[in-house]
Amino acid sequence: MSQVSEKIRAYKDEINRFGEAMPKVTEAYHAFTGESLSNGTLDAKTKQLIALGIALSTNNEICTFYHAEEAKSKGATDAEILETVAVASAALAGNALSQGVTRVQEALTVPPVQ
Repeated sequence: MSQVSEKIRAYKDEINRFGEAMPKVTEAYHAFTGESLSNGTLDAKTKQLIALGIALSTNNEICTFYHAEEAKSKGATDAEILETVAVASAALAGNALSQGVTRVQEALTVPPVQ
C-alpha cells in the first residue's frame, strides 16, 4: 500500500472512530460534504478539482491526497489534476502579491508605533 493510500485509510479509520463518539456531528458532516461534492450545476469531477485546489492552498496533506484520488475516480486526467495545481499556485501567488501591493505598501506609509 502506498503512503497516500495509508494516510487516506488512517483518516477514514479515525473519522469512523470519531463517529462512534460524535455520531450526529459525523453524520451531518458526511451529509453536507456528500451533497456539496455530488453532481449539481457543477459536475462532481470539477468539484473535486476545486476541493483539491483548496486543499493545496490550506496545505492540508490528507485532503490533497483524498481529493486528487477522488478527482481521478470521477474521471479527471493527470493533466487536469496538474492544471489544478497550476491554478491553485497562481491564485496563491496572486494572493501574496495583492496583499503585498496593498497592505504592505500601506503599512510602509505609516510611521512606526513608538
